[in-house]
Amino acid sequence: MERRIFGPVPSRRLGKSLGVNNIPHKICTYQCLYCQIGKAIKMQVNRQEYFKPEDLVNEVKTVLSSIKNHHEYPDYITIVPDGEPTLDSNLGELIEKLKDLKLPVAVITNASLINLPDVQRDLLKADYVSVKADTFNTETWKKINIPHKNLNLNEIRSGISSFARQYTGKLVTETMLVKGINDSYNELENTARFVKTFEADTAYIAIPTRPPAFKNIQPSDEGTVIKAYHVFKEHVDKVELLTGYEGNAFSSTGNFREDILSITAVHPMREDAVLELLHKTNDNNSILALLIEDKLIEKLQYNGHNYFLRKFRK
Repeated sequence: MERRIFGPVPSRRLGKSLGVNNIPHKICTYQCLYCQIGKAIKMQVNRQEYFKPEDLVNEVKTVLSSIKNHHEYPDYITIVPDGEPTLDSNLGELIEKLKDLKLPVAVITNASLINLPDVQRDLLKADYVSVKADTFNTETWKKINIPHKNLNLNEIRSGISSFARQYTGKLVTETMLVKGINDSYNELENTARFVKTFEADTAYIAIPTRPPAFKNIQPSDEGTVIKAYHVFKEHVDKVELLTGYEGNAFSSTGNFREDILSITAVHPMREDAVLELLHKTNDNNSILALLIEDKLIEKLQYNGHNYFLRKFRK
């Protein structure tokens, strides 16, 4: 039988995450241009049962019991399948049974069905919910997410707002930036303004870092990502970048090279902050110059300040 539980894996958002794949491979409501696991095999919007919740929970128990080192024990159980998790009509029951294991449960959803009352009831049971926020412009949405023909973006917007008013857990958004599609100033401003209306805990900005489902799809460049970060910061209190490798990006190692590479993968760092970090670790400026020369980080200017950002690709 194909394994439906994976990890624990490092996650900047969730620490160590044990993944639960509650949907068969690539059954989804969207056909996102940038999807790292390929094009959807089947697109649908009707919810149904795929796996018995108790079978998935038993698989989770087996994995948890095999973890001998407590340092490797997950911080979250995350429902993040190869398709859209809310297509699972047993999602609410699955969340409840997983929470019996005394670990918080996260759900990563594209939010395409969040206007449905039964989907909202299920998601309200989770401790952490991440919703897709690539764009809230209908034309761009159809271009980047290629939604099922029965979906309506205005209904999704209303559904996110309605869910946010009821939800007491941690609600975050993720915006995937694709070059030339959803990364213009007007697009970013429109998205950030909507995210502000429902007061997400954190707005994450990401770029495709693995081969996408469709050819000729490029991630936004570093300068555009810094622009996006600042546009979002004008509206949302907490904004973070998901542009580098997963890992404990905020841990302090006392090693300047490791610290700056991990931090700038999540946050652009102003030059004064970088120099302060350099001073704390007793390194000299030559290591910073070498990182730029090796194309591991890039120095960019924005609003009169120099920023350092992790390079996404060599």
